[in-house]
Amino acid sequence: MKGSIRERSPGHWAIILDQRDPATGKRKRKWHSYKGTKRQAQIECARLISEMKGGAYVEPSKLTLLQFFGRWLNHIKPNVSPRTHERYGDLLNKNLTPFLGAKLLSKLQPIEISEAYAKLLESGRRDGKGGLAPRTVHHIHRALYEALSQAERWKLIARNPAALLEKRDRPKIERKPVVTIDAPTTATVFDAARERRLFIPLVLASLCGLRRGEITALRWRAIDLDNGQLAVVASTEQTDAGEIREKEAKNGKIRTIALPSLAVEELRRWRLTQAQELLRLGVRVDDGWHVVTKADGDPVQPRSLTHVMSAFLKEWGVTLHKLRHSHASHMLAAKVHPKIVQERLGHSSIAITMDIYSHLMPNMQGEAATAVDDALRTAINKRAKDVG
Repeated sequence: MKGSIRERSPGHWAIILDQRDPATGKRKRKWHSYKGTKRQAQIECARLISEMKGGAYVEPSKLTLLQFFGRWLNHIKPNVSPRTHERYGDLLNKNLTPFLGAKLLSKLQPIEISEAYAKLLESGRRDGKGGLAPRTVHHIHRALYEALSQAERWKLIARNPAALLEKRDRPKIERKPVVTIDAPTTATVFDAARERRLFIPLVLASLCGLRRGEITALRWRAIDLDNGQLAVVASTEQTDAGEIREKEAKNGKIRTIALPSLAVEELRRWRLTQAQELLRLGVRVDDGWHVVTKADGDPVQPRSLTHVMSAFLKEWGVTLHKLRHSHASHMLAAKVHPKIVQERLGHSSIAITMDIYSHLMPNMQGEAATAVDDALRTAINKRAKDVG
């Protein structure tokens, strides 16, 4: 197998690869276009020859990134939730395509991806009001990485250019301390909400650490008030188009939460109130009913809950999700072990819990050092007495 380069115009080269058809023995030529210096063209030629000899060569394609994204999104659709599929489509088609969509998939280079990220950070907002947040660009990178990994498996590209980006070439995310409210403020919020329908969602977020979708999916059959336990078995998700569906709990695991006595009291009171409301409408409540409902008994949509809660909690500078963070902060302030906090919140690992809430545990290192110091000093002093 041989290769050669030919200059077409200044800085533009044709790479010609000569090979023999193994079936007929006839000579075949493959042409590649390359832009760069002569030395770079020679290196690219050598790389292509090496790939052909090693069986890793991929035929050049006219498939653009925009076209490929469409194929990839169709491919993953049966295997992800509608909301996840929608999110991937937004990240790639609406955010990244204006910068890289016309680029040929087979020609995409790491430097072009890095430059696109820089532009997204500077002016990537679709409303023209500046750049995207580093976290959003980070999500775009993850989606692009997944898509290009599939392109590599499909043999559309020889290697995933997104995988070649160094960590320093990706958007840096600065983790901000989570916003929480203390126990006295939580008590004030409870008093202000007690006669409103949003009171039970407040209880479930503040005392149990439930997510929004877990609150709207919760049914009475998942709650054992006699034994003070709640099982998180499902979550509700809502797409931009308004489609609502119930899916299994996050991370695919059912988690059981011990209910504080205050939560048990409030849930007992609410179940009686809800039953009386619906009985006036001629409806008998059973264990299959949602815990959080509208006045007519219909389930509450996740976004509707967010809207109502955000308007109510604005006075205290928190959101429904930040009440979940507050639940974690109250436990950590009471020196509850982080492993228990992880289990109640439903994080997939304790590392995630520690990463999110490390700023709430500033004294843990000092307490650990003191404990080690006390134990060792006690042992040293005892040994000194025994020897003496």
